[in-house]
Amino acid sequence: MSDHKHGEMDIKVQTSTFDGFIKFATWSCVVIIGILVFMAIFAR
Repeated sequence: MSDHKHGEMDIKVQTSTFDGFIKFATWSCVVIIGILVFMAIFAR
């Protein structure tokens, strides 16, 4: 087996990917909610 030691792995790429995903998901939700509000206001 490998000699893995807990806490020694470089996770900069994983962290930045996760942060980007969270930002994308947040802005997507904001845009979708904005579109729904717009549709609700101007629906006939």
